[in-house]
Amino acid sequence: MRNDSSNVRMLVEAGVLIGLAYIMDMIRLFEMPQGGSVTLGSMIPILIFAIRWGAKPGIMAGLVFGSMQFLLGPKWSFHPLSILFDYVIAWGCLGFAGFFKGSMPKLMTGVAVAIFGRFVCHVISGVTIWSSYAPEGTNALVYSVGYNGTYLGVEALIAMVVFSGLYKPLKSYMVRQA
Repeated sequence: MRNDSSNVRMLVEAGVLIGLAYIMDMIRLFEMPQGGSVTLGSMIPILIFAIRWGAKPGIMAGLVFGSMQFLLGPKWSFHPLSILFDYVIAWGCLGFAGFFKGSMPKLMTGVAVAIFGRFVCHVISGVTIWSSYAPEGTNALVYSVGYNGTYLGVEALIAMVVFSGLYKPLKSYMVRQA
């Protein structure tokens, strides 16, 4: 159980990093026609928070960010499954990075697993909600993997490059003191 001071610090850091992620999400380098975009590394603050505080707080921060992104950003769908899998759960998956602590290879594995979790959520949404956009004769799963892989692959590459560059300067920050 965390003490009150630690809980306050965690909540403040969550608020600051969620806000930073939202600002970074607004800087879009490329946007797909039915949603999804390449940003300036908007996943990084949530990933750093998850690594510092652990998976459970990281998942919560991702859920909050995903909900905020849906409520405040452009809306591509109001279908409940799309809201869950394109926003809330997808961004919550970034908290999985909190399961991986320690060396740089472990952290990069955590970042990759977290982003892959987000990708899986978008693919599920693509197959269940967005399959009508697939060209005639194209399998919905193939279409969803291709569509979501297009932007999220680039987004993942940016996140991993930026994260690896931030590793050394933020190493002591990511190792939370008890």
